[in-house]
Amino acid sequence: MSLDAGTDDDTGVGPAATARRRGRRPAGEDTRGAILAAARDEFAERGFDGASIRSVARRADVDPGLVRHYFRNKSDLFAAGIVPSGVDPAVLVARIAAGGVDGLGERLLTAVLGIWGQDGGVALRVAFAGMTSGEMQAEALAGYVGRQVFSRVAQLLPPPDQQLRVSLVASQVAGVLMARHVLRLEPLASMPVEDVVALVGPTLDRYLTGPL
Repeated sequence: MSLDAGTDDDTGVGPAATARRRGRRPAGEDTRGAILAAARDEFAERGFDGASIRSVARRADVDPGLVRHYFRNKSDLFAAGIVPSGVDPAVLVARIAAGGVDGLGERLLTAVLGIWGQDGGVALRVAFAGMTSGEMQAEALAGYVGRQVFSRVAQLLPPPDQQLRVSLVASQVAGVLMARHVLRLEPLASMPVEDVVALVGPTLDRYLTGPL
């Protein structure tokens, strides 16, 4: 057998060694962020059905196993990619929840409006278009946000109506976002965030802690 068998071109490095190296990124590099950036591009170009864990991994220059280390499946990856760049829902909700239930609805709405409004609502409109194009996309986003955000909020509430309360909050927040950035209903669309929070926040707090 030739001593050169199993090497890649003239590098003297075999495929197995190449595969082992793939997936490693330089120290300090935001691997999760790179994967998400690749996912956004893949889903934008190929759609949900056309993109795959492997195609995202190729674009991000990592091993598919590393993608699965951060995201359970393609649905989770799609949903996480819709969240604006630089935002970690788990970190966000932990910060919001740290203040307890008093004023929780107002803090939640302030954070959500700030995040989804930072680009003028462009990401939200793209997300909405993607969700309406397929049932799986909508379920993916709902499941991801439910696990990452609203399940944490529910833990702060007394039984027995935690899920009902957070679903009411979610419906109200989603409605405000759609009115501002998708339907662009005035004057709500142009209203400063603090004014929207002052109007809607007490309703969210009632859903969270008031009588139903």
